[in-house]
Amino acid sequence: MSRIRSVELAPIYDSRGRLTVEGTVELDSGASGRAGAPSGASTGSHEAVAFPPGGVPEALATFRARLRPALVGIELPEFGTLDAALHEADPTADLHEIGGNTATALSVAAALALGAESGRPLWRVLARPGVDGARFPAIVGNCLNGGRHAIGGPDIQEFIAYAEERRPEDAIRAAVRVHQLLGEELHRRFPKAALGRGDEGGWVAAVGNVEALELLRDACDRARDELHLAVHPGLDFAASEFFRDGRYRYRDQTLDAEGQAGFVAHLVDRYGIRYVEDPFDQEAYESFAALNTAIGDRVLLVGDDIYCSRVARLRPGIERNASNAVLIKVNQVGTLTDTLATVDLARDHGLATVASHRSGEVPDAWLAHVALGIGARGLKSGVLGGERVAKLNELLRLGRATSFE
Repeated sequence: MSRIRSVELAPIYDSRGRLTVEGTVELDSGASGRAGAPSGASTGSHEAVAFPPGGVPEALATFRARLRPALVGIELPEFGTLDAALHEADPTADLHEIGGNTATALSVAAALALGAESGRPLWRVLARPGVDGARFPAIVGNCLNGGRHAIGGPDIQEFIAYAEERRPEDAIRAAVRVHQLLGEELHRRFPKAALGRGDEGGWVAAVGNVEALELLRDACDRARDELHLAVHPGLDFAASEFFRDGRYRYRDQTLDAEGQAGFVAHLVDRYGIRYVEDPFDQEAYESFAALNTAIGDRVLLVGDDIYCSRVARLRPGIERNASNAVLIKVNQVGTLTDTLATVDLARDHGLATVASHRSGEVPDAWLAHVALGIGARGLKSGVLGGERVAKLNELLRLGRATSFE
């Protein structure tokens, strides 16, 4: 049984140019793993904090003083052994003493090291029961940014190409084509505007919510006709970001919970939306449940901020039938062990999972392996930008090397 020979934590930059951390775990067999941890901009109030109060410098100091001495030399029969040691060092629910990003970087690095030692890809290390019969995930690609991910864009945070195809190369090609067509139309419509891209690589333009959705629908229709591949519009509202004083406050309208539900259902019906994420505030279980009853047979209704990848948050959602899918972000709970507990709970109750990046990403490819290992219905990794494409390219490699349905 291998022991941890050395463990390191170092600062690196994420895709927004902000500091995060990268963990390295080396076993006495010589096998090693290295992983960076991303950070989100639109964060749920129940997720692990990325770093202690002093930020990355305090996280590094805490690692040197408390974590390295506790981890070096321990036997590592599975990555969960390291995860347990992390929780022993920091028993707080939000990991504010060591930082959720520290936990994520070290947890994933340990799993990679074990995979390297046994000659298994990471997804095999993480594989859940029955995953060998799973298909590759749909691509959930952010094509136009708004909300916290863009300046001057729509209120709704993400306008998504949802591409559900058997082969990963087809799903990726469809999502990329939607992004391209959307950019071409924006340049045609605003020839003198300085168009840019947001945190997750989607286009940013001074358009309203409905106008942006119309542009997305048209791009999906054109890509579907051109490629003969299944790709449809999707939305991540990130509604907690514009929910104040009991109302959903858009720039051009203010809605109560019932009005918001009606607005979302109307958009689904009119624009052929197949993916809806966080259409309500993060505490609005009952609103989620009512919408799931109304549209859940036609749409993947995904909870992110409401669950924060946590078992304790997902259980009441299951009891209320609040959604038919849950977003999975490792650094929301800090460790792979905690992440997989949420995944297993979702699977046991028939909820789909969607493995997701963060707006401040790192150029690692491990998220593609998480998606395959958990049998995710979707991989939400963006479409454009090196840190996003890294996940898509890894999915292509896995598609060539792996036999899936």
